[in-house]
Amino acid sequence: MNPQHQDDLFAQNGNAGNTKNPQAPNPPKRRHAITDAGLRHFQDACGDATITKEALFHYIYGVLHSEDYRERYADNLPKELLRIPAVESAADFRAFSEAGRKLAQLHVDYESAPLYPVEFKLSKSREEFTARDYRVQQMKFAKGTDGEKYDKMTVIYNHNITLANIPLAAYDYIVNGKSALEWVMERQAVITHKDSGIVNDANDWAIETMGNPAYPLELFQRVITVSLETMKIVRALPGIA
Repeated sequence: MNPQHQDDLFAQNGNAGNTKNPQAPNPPKRRHAITDAGLRHFQDACGDATITKEALFHYIYGVLHSEDYRERYADNLPKELLRIPAVESAADFRAFSEAGRKLAQLHVDYESAPLYPVEFKLSKSREEFTARDYRVQQMKFAKGTDGEKYDKMTVIYNHNITLANIPLAAYDYIVNGKSALEWVMERQAVITHKDSGIVNDANDWAIETMGNPAYPLELFQRVITVSLETMKIVRALPGIA
């Protein structure tokens, strides 16, 4: 890659230009990984020269969440590099860009999303809980009824805690072929690697890193909120022309 082009795309650390203290690295510079030519392509297509690289970044994030886009290019997406279509109007561009900005903020800050108010079924008063009472081994769905294998509105967290009245719509937010909630259920667990025997214990992370033994439980509640808000934004997107 041409060094000049590389400098255009990526942030670099270094002490070049630091004449006061050559040994001290300069702070990283923020650089957009979008070329000027790429930006002009979308400006011309939408007829709006005021479109910025940041707006284009969020536009792309919005388009990648579009159900219309995913359905239309379902055969291509698993096999080819992503191709980002340009919408025909500046208004649609702005709609995708604003949606992408909201989605990005929502997904980056998922750990601070509000706790969704599920119904708790507890073995004792929450005030009596100790760190041990929040320990999770493997979350699982309750047994289904009326021919259904699982009841996804109810999740058994452990023998002390069951979550009920989980909105089924929260499972509509799919990440890499699986709902975000089911990823939380799979990963926030105690998992022993079959070959190495190494144990990955989500409870250790919750206590030692997050300082909160209820972190896996609260993460599940937060991801319910994130999932519902995500789908609300996604379903309000305009179509891909």
